[in-house]
Amino acid sequence: MTGAARAREKKMSATAPAPYEVSAFNTAATSENKIHDDDVARRFGFTGALVPGVEVYAYMAHMPVARWGRAWLERGGAECRFLKPVYDGNIARVTAREEKGVLDLTVESGGALCATGHAVLADAAAPAAVDSLPLGVLPRERPKASESNLAPGVSLGLAPVTIDRAALQQYLADIRETDGLYLRENLVHPGQILRLCNAALVQSVVLGPWIHVGSRLRNFATARVGQELSLRNRITSNGVTKGHAIVEFDALAVADGAHVIAQITHTAIWRPRHVAEAS
Repeated sequence: MTGAARAREKKMSATAPAPYEVSAFNTAATSENKIHDDDVARRFGFTGALVPGVEVYAYMAHMPVARWGRAWLERGGAECRFLKPVYDGNIARVTAREEKGVLDLTVESGGALCATGHAVLADAAAPAAVDSLPLGVLPRERPKASESNLAPGVSLGLAPVTIDRAALQQYLADIRETDGLYLRENLVHPGQILRLCNAALVQSVVLGPWIHVGSRLRNFATARVGQELSLRNRITSNGVTKGHAIVEFDALAVADGAHVIAQITHTAIWRPRHVAEAS
């Protein structure tokens, strides 16, 4: 290989897409999770209410779609880890650097590194079978979250979700998405898919303030407006790290009961150390 060819290869394997800036918006200000309430968040030592991690992931997801287009929604993978809060009204600056097919992602806001992650465009592959994970049942009355009802092996319930065009439009406005792909092709945004995991938690148990800390995902198909979305899942671990009770579960996002859209591993602090210490 000539020197010029090596230089071209290096340039292709280490590129820097233009940074993407979002005026962060707290979509959960009125939610049951009071970590998204200014007063409660400040009691936990934060500056104010936290923008949900699923929305920070949505900001990050702009980059692989800008890089690979619809193909990433159909067969891409990603991992995200939330390190520090993004606050309502602050600018979240998403940057990406590609190295050997891996798009490394960072989110900075208020002078802090808030999230890290990466995205890849994978080879086409068949997803796990729909019935490889169980479909949880919603309780008649949600119990208070505990080690027993969030134990390994438990499956969380979720009422099926159908996203219509109006809901898609509102979500895209809330996350300040500038890519016209979703409305043009009636595609559900990947942030809305990840939201299913949060919804399964809050529909299954009564939680105090809690924090989504990271997710790992593999896409297998696009979800379309009007499809019924469900979540098959199983909790894989529930332990304590640095005083925080942390639950992790594997999930399959499924469209119309038959088609796997994405495979997800979702991690959340369901009982922060501050809550445990106060009880």
